[in-house]
Amino acid sequence: MNDYRRAERQVDVSVGESVRIIRELQGMSQNDLAAASGIPQSTISGIERDRINLGVERAKQLGRALKCHPAVLVFPGWDVEHESVA
Repeated sequence: MNDYRRAERQVDVSVGESVRIIRELQGMSQNDLAAASGIPQSTISGIERDRINLGVERAKQLGRALKCHPAVLVFPGWDVEHESVA
């Protein structure tokens, strides 16, 4: 963790944008993600456009397919230092 450095700027993104960003960073198309997750491509498109709620079960499916924790998708702007209760 010595190489870890906090980003100088943070950008607020929606749940759908976080799914799209992580998918694109992994070089996956919506069709690739649909095949890997078992979620129809049309549903993934709706999630990325924030027209369909992600939900817990879909977050788990997408998290497995994208190899990330579902919380990364559901809470893209969560700041542990400022939001956690002491």
